[in-house]
Amino acid sequence: MIDAALIQQCADKALKPEIVEMFIERAGSQDPLAVTVRSGSRIVLVPKPTTPDEALALIRDNLGRNTVRFGITQYPAGLGIIEAGEMKPDLIEPCQNIRMGTALFAKVYRVVTKWYGNPTAKEVLPQVFDDAIIAWQTGYFEGTAVFRVEDPGEVKLAEPEPAQRDGADSRSGLPENEAEPAVPAEAVASDANKAGIRIDLTGIGGRP
Repeated sequence: MIDAALIQQCADKALKPEIVEMFIERAGSQDPLAVTVRSGSRIVLVPKPTTPDEALALIRDNLGRNTVRFGITQYPAGLGIIEAGEMKPDLIEPCQNIRMGTALFAKVYRVVTKWYGNPTAKEVLPQVFDDAIIAWQTGYFEGTAVFRVEDPGEVKLAEPEPAQRDGADSRSGLPENEAEPAVPAEAVASDANKAGIRIDLTGIGGRP
């Protein structure tokens, strides 16, 4: 469990701590050095990093060739970074990773919430959050590349109550070996920073 004080100190203020905890539980990692490498729907087996330098080297080795996510928030590697050499060790540092990841997820959440028409009905809020998680994992929502789309700005975020997890997989928490959400053909990324955790990168393009 990520320390509540760390979330309070580092997370984007647009998200309540409870939402951040749910976000990390559903789409992140408890391991600050976690690096997930994917090729299409398959996870690429890579050595488990034991130091920030090892994690950074692993990210650099795969950036542009595979889809890479890293750190507590499983931030999309390459987002806004043109060259692998621009990757800095502080991106892996827990507080910085939470700061970057929650700021980006807050934007994704705003995009999804706005699409739903800023709903307030309690029965709808969990679905909005679920779709925001899927958008974070895939990089797309309703054909829109959520990481690069313009931030809708002031949007009151849906705030679902934390749900009891019974171990059943939702479509936003698929087991690693199961089929994944489809990404539309027109949503092919033009470089590594457009990719999501479930998008394959071949060269500088990506699609599942």
